[in-house]
Amino acid sequence: MEWMLMPLKRYADFSGRSRRKEYWMFVLGIFIAAIVLSIVESILGLSGMVGGVYGPLTTILLLAVIIPGIAVQVRRFHDQDKSGWFVLLALIPFIGSIAVLVFMCLEGTKGPNRFGPDPKNPANAEVFA
Repeated sequence: MEWMLMPLKRYADFSGRSRRKEYWMFVLGIFIAAIVLSIVESILGLSGMVGGVYGPLTTILLLAVIIPGIAVQVRRFHDQDKSGWFVLLALIPFIGSIAVLVFMCLEGTKGPNRFGPDPKNPANAEVFA
C-alpha cells in the first residue's frame, strides 16, 4: 500500500528517480480505485453522467491524479537517465503511448545518474566488493 501512495505524497515532485515498482503500484492503485468508484456510482445510479462514460466520483479521482501521474512518469524517465520531456511522446497517436508503455517497463540505470542516486540501492553498496 505504501508504494501505491508514494506518488501522492510526492504530488508535484518532478525531480529525482522512481522505481518501476512505485510506478506500476500507483497505476494499479488508481485502476482499483476507479473500478470501486464505478461500482459505487452504478449502485447509486450516477454512472455515465460525465460525458456518457464516467460518473462524477471517477472523474474527480482521475482529475486528482493527473499531476502525480505525470510526475511519477517523469521520475521513471529520470531513472533511465532520460529527460522528463519524453512524457510528451504519449501525445503522438498510437505509437507514442506504446513507446511510453515500453519505457515504463524498462529497468532504470544502475548506480547514480545525473538525476540522483539509484532508488533500488541508494547507498550504492556493492555486494561482492
